[in-house]
Amino acid sequence: MRLSHVIAALEELYPPSWAEPWDAVGLVCGDPDQEVGRVLFAVDPVAAVVDEALEWGADLLIVHHPLLLRGVHGVAATTPKGRLVHRMIRNGLALYTAHTNADVADPGVSDALARAVGLTGGLRPLAPAADDPRRGLGRIGELPEPMTLRAFTALAASGLPSTAWGLRAAGDPDRAVRTVAVCGGAGDSLLDTARAAGVDVYLTADLRHHPASEFMAFAEHGGPALIDAAHWATEWPWLADAERALTGSGDAAAKLETRVSTLVTDAWRLHDASPGTATPTPGTASDVIEGAK
Repeated sequence: MRLSHVIAALEELYPPSWAEPWDAVGLVCGDPDQEVGRVLFAVDPVAAVVDEALEWGADLLIVHHPLLLRGVHGVAATTPKGRLVHRMIRNGLALYTAHTNADVADPGVSDALARAVGLTGGLRPLAPAADDPRRGLGRIGELPEPMTLRAFTALAASGLPSTAWGLRAAGDPDRAVRTVAVCGGAGDSLLDTARAAGVDVYLTADLRHHPASEFMAFAEHGGPALIDAAHWATEWPWLADAERALTGSGDAAAKLETRVSTLVTDAWRLHDASPGTATPTPGTASDVIEGAK
């Protein structure tokens, strides 16, 4: 299958016009006329993933995160990213990115995350797109039955790939939750949206201390609890969805040999939960959620 045909199929699923203006999506390197037989899906275009692609003999690497998000004036092999570009071109490996256009797709990144953490039934966008309410950022859905925040945190952890970051929850561990909002990747821009939606808990990644602390002041008056997961882990479930969508997009695409990378490329590699020597002031408002990875 020609690369140009694979790109056309991908852009039917994740149109580049859906990407944010600041984003960098589409073909990064590769000849549209080259033949593609093997396709590897991964979250990050890092050296270890390129190694995996080349060792497997992939012709195309489809990633979620852009390699060159900010403008560059050159890709000389004197920089880590430049060296990757040179390696891929030299070995005939094309690179394609679907980022925020995949985030807002229907189905997209957050649909896969919602299913991974146990949401069933219909899903709706947390922040619908202006031109199509069926797609947009984040998803809201329901658990099959109410459970405690502690139990849902453990359930979500069991459905996501394990990372050093794990899952962290803020809120009463014994509060009942059923309606859940999720957003793959960094979702603190939707904190107010999640609160306004009246969900019981909001699961996303990369939550900072001050926004989370301010948000949890509302939890004491019935607002949502929070769960913070590793950025990479919240986006990895989408890879299998993208793989199925591509190979199901036509007879030629069905003949592609595809693989989802299982390399953990989350930036955080070490988690030390050993007791510290400092004694915290008694009566803090937070609780440790046990059982989360």
